[in-house]
Amino acid sequence: MQNFGQLITDDIPCLRRYARALTGDHQLADDLVQDCLERAWKKRHLWQARGEIRPWLFTILHNIYANTVRSYIRSPQTVSIDESHELGVGCMQESNLHLRDLDRTLAGLPDNQRQVILLVGVEQLSYKEAARVLEVPIGTVMSRLSRARIKLRQSMERRQPLDLESIGSSSI
Repeated sequence: MQNFGQLITDDIPCLRRYARALTGDHQLADDLVQDCLERAWKKRHLWQARGEIRPWLFTILHNIYANTVRSYIRSPQTVSIDESHELGVGCMQESNLHLRDLDRTLAGLPDNQRQVILLVGVEQLSYKEAARVLEVPIGTVMSRLSRARIKLRQSMERRQPLDLESIGSSSI
C-alpha cells in the first residue's frame, strides 16, 4: 500500500482539472487545490484506507468550493482600479474553436449539472462516488447528468454557447 502523501499526490492532476472547470480561473483553481490538499493532510486520520481516496479528495475540494462561493455571495465585491485583463490570441483551427464552444457551453450549465458532468464524464467517478462527493442521492446524479448531456448535445449541435434564459431553473 502506498503512503498517504503519495496517494494524494497521484490525484493532484485530476483535482486541478476539476477545480479549473469549477472556477474558470487557473490561479483560483490552484488555490482551491492547495486548500484541499492542506485540509486532506490535516484530516488524514479521518480517511479510511479501505476505499478509494479520490472520492474523499473530491468531496473536500467540492465542499471548500461551495463554502467559498457562499462566502463570496455574502461579502461585498470590490475591484481594483489597476486590475487588468489579459487578452488572449485566438487560434483559427476548427478544433480549438470547438473546444472553446464546449468550454463556454460547460460554463453556461447550472452549477449542479456542470459539477456532475465533470465528476462523472471527465474525472470518471462512478455515480455512487459522485453522489457521495455532492452529497445527493444517486438518482439525482443520474438525472442531472442526463439533463447536462442533453443541453451539451443541443448546444454543440448548434455550435453556440448555451442561452442561460433557455435553461431556466432546471435544478433538482
